Amino acid sequence: MCKSTDPKRALFAELATVARALGHEHRVELLEHLAQGERSVEALARLTGLSMANASQHLQQLRRAGLLDARRDGKFILYRLVDDGVVQLMSVLRQTAERNVASIGALLARYFDGRDGLEPIGRTDLVDRAQAGLVTVIDVRPREEFDFGHVPGAVSVPLEELDARLAEFDPATEIVAYCRGAYCLLAVEAVARLRARGFSARRMEDGMPEWRAAGLPVASG
Repeated sequence: MCKSTDPKRALFAELATVARALGHEHRVELLEHLAQGERSVEALARLTGLSMANASQHLQQLRRAGLLDARRDGKFILYRLVDDGVVQLMSVLRQTAERNVASIGALLARYFDGRDGLEPIGRTDLVDRAQAGLVTVIDVRPREEFDFGHVPGAVSVPLEELDARLAEFDPATEIVAYCRGAYCLLAVEAVARLRARGFSARRMEDGMPEWRAAGLPVASG
């Protein structure tokens, strides 16, 4: 807590607390997982490969910065984003860094552009094409995350099930895949596999958290 008598300086100090909370790759990754839905410390540790103690410390720092809420469910502590403003904050951070940090452009070219040369489809365009029946939308996240919330009409096809379920898709209809966010490789891999098998496929820009934060309809269950 800032003890400055200058109110503007005190406000800047509080903003800096939020900025410091974002200043670690593990905390950014935890926010990506929590943007899919509420999670326990145990689940987050498993998803990120962190120890329970390390995951808990990072989560507590994010909570102190006002980015997370927590509740107890029996013996488990469950964390969630305070609101969709956190997703918007992460989107602004990502877009600013992509425009101004050269190393990020190099990483995107290596891991994304190299696998997916087509421009992702925008959310508004996807809504229009889905309503017109021009695309099949697939959610390639784990089924639990699909149940937390998904694009209306999307089909749950976890990436590990994709190859076994190709017969479900009409080769004459474009497939649009989406996953956790702009840097999620699940959709990139799904699109690469589909194209290799002769399907027309693209990925959606961003992911489910950004879709929800944009105020677009969300289905659940």
